[in-house]
Amino acid sequence: MRDRPSTLPITFENVAFAAGGRTIVSGVSFAIEAGPPTLLVGPNGAGKTTLIKLAMGLITPSAGRVLPAQPAACPRSAIVFQKPVMLRRSVLNNVMFALTAAGREADAKAALGWLERVGLGALADRPARRLSGGEQQRLALARALARDPAVLFLDEPTASLDPAATKAVEDIIGVAAAGGVKIVMATHDLGQARRLAGDIIFLVAGLVVERASAAQFFAAPGTEQSRRFLAGDLVI
Repeated sequence: MRDRPSTLPITFENVAFAAGGRTIVSGVSFAIEAGPPTLLVGPNGAGKTTLIKLAMGLITPSAGRVLPAQPAACPRSAIVFQKPVMLRRSVLNNVMFALTAAGREADAKAALGWLERVGLGALADRPARRLSGGEQQRLALARALARDPAVLFLDEPTASLDPAATKAVEDIIGVAAAGGVKIVMATHDLGQARRLAGDIIFLVAGLVVERASAAQFFAAPGTEQSRRFLAGDLVI
């Protein structure tokens, strides 16, 4: 895989974000660096999705700063949401549109190659909105990876998928990470975090409670809140 220009590390400096009179993220400081996948875990409402949007440049901090400040359209980054939006066109043309949006040649052969990598080559001519949920998520990954990003942000991409579809998506993520794409992913699934994470950022109520390697976090969590969360207790 060719070298990619990168904005890594992405550094949060005392970042806060508030909306609707509510503080969602408060006083967050950490860096996202090149390497194995970084997974954001924590209870619902912890701020995982907000951190991803801040890192991607989709929203602006209310206080502090994220460096480098990065426009959402930057081809060095891509994002896949829990429920991706499918364009009203064929599966193949969805990928070709992504290539064009990234300033790359909209080559049908290249687009088909990305579909084959995610197991959708045989469905290239099907309307994208007629795909199953798992197939749509794989198409969303193909579109994102076709941009050749240095960083791929994933917001609970398997939350609504069955086990077989989840495995298919995780396999694609694993191949991308092995190929040098930095994965930053929010998940509520601790089993998934064990399978994919190189390191863990554990959040509660908009605060980073713990940052550790995945091995350390799961074997010897460093805070009482982490231990309770891993034990299945409610943490708020």
